[in-house]
Amino acid sequence: MRTGRALQGAPGTYRSAIRAHRDDRRGRNGRGRVRALRWAAASLTLLTVLGHTVLGFESPWSAPVAGVLTGTVAELVLEAVDAWAGRRPVRYLGVPRDRVADFLLPSYVCGLLCAMLLYGSGHATPVVVPAVLIGVGSRYVLRVRASGRPLLNPVATGVAVVLLLLPRAAPAPPHQFTAWVSGPFDVIVPSAVLAAGAVHAVLAGRVPLLLGWTGGFAAQALVRGWLTDVPALAALLPMTGAAFALYACHVVADPATSPVPARRQVRTGLATAAVYGLLAHSHVVSAMFLAPVVVCAGRALWPVLLARAGRAAATSPNGRVSRSPDPPVREPAGTPPGGPP
Repeated sequence: MRTGRALQGAPGTYRSAIRAHRDDRRGRNGRGRVRALRWAAASLTLLTVLGHTVLGFESPWSAPVAGVLTGTVAELVLEAVDAWAGRRPVRYLGVPRDRVADFLLPSYVCGLLCAMLLYGSGHATPVVVPAVLIGVGSRYVLRVRASGRPLLNPVATGVAVVLLLLPRAAPAPPHQFTAWVSGPFDVIVPSAVLAAGAVHAVLAGRVPLLLGWTGGFAAQALVRGWLTDVPALAALLPMTGAAFALYACHVVADPATSPVPARRQVRTGLATAAVYGLLAHSHVVSAMFLAPVVVCAGRALWPVLLARAGRAAATSPNGRVSRSPDPPVREPAGTPPGGPP
């Protein structure tokens, strides 16, 4: 009875609860994003342990350890500097331990992903550390002023910059996820990585983005096979590996740098696939990681270009702002045609 009376006294309470639950499932509020980050951290940690003990990762154990430590320390230092510059409290001081752990989850995930996606020719640590520093640093340097959300995908930015600047760096070989196993595990391992990544996409509310990316990737592969000398099956082959599932579910479907509405997510996924197709056709080695960076930069610059175009359209050729003509003045009733005497 008390619950019914409370709902009757506050008509918007029930609707607000339903709306909050729906937003939580779609990843629009903090709880859905935290759940997705916790799942991503747990699943990537398990994959890292299995990769170095069972599957056959090429990089040494020092790579993920250095990536996680670098990301955590960089996050703590940059947050302290940013709080001091903005004259605000540090977000990880004076809060419960679980909130401190949740605060460090993005840098932790970034460190693990950079260690799994980069190969340094036997020296992975000098390659992973700068990638993590660039990725975590981009979240503080390039971000939306109003909301504080990062503009560029951190993992894609760090990996792409390292691949472009360091000659010894290269993308991790896809076969490392099944190098020490064979037989049915060639199917089980990619399926397990895809299933874990799909759970992350569901918790983050990024399933439309994931579908747009995979559909767009298949479309660009078919188009390249039709218009160029690249066989369509060869262009579609990356979709069958665990590396593609890991990249799609944790890099492309990053909740911090992707839109929330479903239609915009689909458009973002399609745009990422289209940019990748153009870069791959141009034989860019870092095309897979450079494509999300280009799309994120385009999403950030598009409103600015629209605003400038609107101001330019509202300005006359002589440099003055055009004004609409003044509305006609209505004369009071009874006034003769010639005006008042």
